[in-house]
Amino acid sequence: MTGRWMLMGAGVVIVAGVLSFRSDAGPSLATGHYRVPTADEGISQDIARKLVMENARVREGEFVLINGGARDLELLEDLAIETRRTGAWPMVTLNSDRMTRLMYDDVPAEFDTQRPELAVRLVGLFPVNINIDFVENSASLKGVPPERIAARATALQPVGDLAREFNVRTINLGNGFYPTKQQAELFGISQKQLEAIFWAGVNVDHETLRQTGLVIKRFFDEGRTLRITKPNGTDLTVQLAGTGALISDGVVSAEDERLGGAATTVWLPAGEVFVAPMPNTAEGVIVADHFFFQGEAVEELRLEFAKGRLVSMTAAKGVEAVQAYYDVSGEGRDLFSVVDIGINPNMEIVPGSRMVGWVPAGMVTIGVGNNAWAGGANNVGFSIYPFLPGTTVEVDGVVIVRGGVLQTEMLMGMK
Repeated sequence: MTGRWMLMGAGVVIVAGVLSFRSDAGPSLATGHYRVPTADEGISQDIARKLVMENARVREGEFVLINGGARDLELLEDLAIETRRTGAWPMVTLNSDRMTRLMYDDVPAEFDTQRPELAVRLVGLFPVNINIDFVENSASLKGVPPERIAARATALQPVGDLAREFNVRTINLGNGFYPTKQQAELFGISQKQLEAIFWAGVNVDHETLRQTGLVIKRFFDEGRTLRITKPNGTDLTVQLAGTGALISDGVVSAEDERLGGAATTVWLPAGEVFVAPMPNTAEGVIVADHFFFQGEAVEELRLEFAKGRLVSMTAAKGVEAVQAYYDVSGEGRDLFSVVDIGINPNMEIVPGSRMVGWVPAGMVTIGVGNNAWAGGANNVGFSIYPFLPGTTVEVDGVVIVRGGVLQTEMLMGMK
């Protein structure tokens, strides 16, 4: 919850002699969980090769930290193999919902504020991270005192800071769409539907994303006033800082490495352009029809901003858990922090569903709190990112998104 990037949030174990931390697929008959296809199907190796060679651009001699869960063990193995095929050196680490929860239930609260020395040292060792979303149940931390979650989020901040300082090339597979049974249920669709949408999004052409992203980035970089509206009551304006929007096209390119910092982290499925706007300038109201927090639905979340700060947070249902976490977080928790536009044409929202997420073309997301991952200066251990499907976005009067539809052809013609 400290932004969109976390490393080794739970702890360490030894698995098969390795220091460890923490697809067109299908439901396992044994567990009902989602699984990566077996190696002899060839798909797992293809995914691993893409992540290692194309997305992370792993080079000979590099150390590569590969994180994931036991559900995806074959993919983790194939990632390690593909890493060695380049002449690089992998370390595979594991995590689980159970371990994450027990790190609260069975570990004394007095250790929550400890500096994560092992994680800090590993950041300096590994110039590449490949993270596979391991979460099966996003409600696994329900009932954990919010002050404990906030304390650990604060303690982990140096890890993210160092990763950006060292320009760690970080690839995150999942991005809120990993096709688990629970995620499909939250969205109100079948696992099979989510599976197809997820892999279509992962397999998008990255150059197409980059070209679309460059057009949106130009409006963000050169524009002054951004306005977000929707008939549900959303009407907010914010000033653009001109500090440079970032594109997540799925590949850490040579240009991304040159830019460094937040530019060296991407999320898959890819397809976002995001900007940390000018502080203290957001004015108005955001209404998110569907927002999910700790695996629970928050209905009609209403956020009111004045002079760039959150002054009111209400909802028709489910806001209490969000408010409790907000109340125990530190300075900067109330700052309007991010505007994010999805640009992935392969990520289709199922009509009538509750699907929301970062990357579908025309999706709008705003952030409150942490925006260090987006190139901003707010590194507080609190963040929420409501998704706003169906909204309209204008930059200096030019419509970028109209009613949830990205105006790609029109914008391309204005290049």
